[in-house]
Amino acid sequence: MVSLIIQMTAMVLSVFISSSQGKRDKMLYCSACKAIVDELHYLISQVDPKKTINVGSFRLNPDGTMKDKKVPLARSETHLSDLLDGVCSSMSDYALYEDPDTRHKQYMRFAPRSSGGMGDFPDFKNFQFDGPEASNNLKFACETVVEELEDAIISAFSRAGENVHEELCNRVSDFCTESHTNEEL
Repeated sequence: MVSLIIQMTAMVLSVFISSSQGKRDKMLYCSACKAIVDELHYLISQVDPKKTINVGSFRLNPDGTMKDKKVPLARSETHLSDLLDGVCSSMSDYALYEDPDTRHKQYMRFAPRSSGGMGDFPDFKNFQFDGPEASNNLKFACETVVEELEDAIISAFSRAGENVHEELCNRVSDFCTESHTNEEL
């Protein structure tokens, strides 16, 4: 009788544990990661490259001088941290897009940026506008990605590497599978 109770308890606990560890929607989190990289690239490109910020210690050396160095503002840790605080607010400009040829679904930007035109956007008939709950899901995924990868994101963008998307979304987080590597937002 005791062993039956222990077996039943173990079975019930395993059901609760497995159901509480919900699987993430790979497409949603991959799209969120790609959107973060895309938005940060755009926001960084909007900063005047001549602007710099002082970094380093603000303590005086024994000889009375101060050791600090100037780095470009756009790629500074402070600026990137500020950008990360607001990057997920732009997820309402994204909607689910289904490629008409491959039937592959991903979230893509449908709204033009203030400085861009409509020429490079796909046809709107392939977008699925499912109301605000769809962008809320993407925003939640974005906030989760930023929270989990904040240090990696700042590190990758401060180095100004070319393949930030591949590094963050494939190697660091594993949100995007290899089949999504070459696709752009």
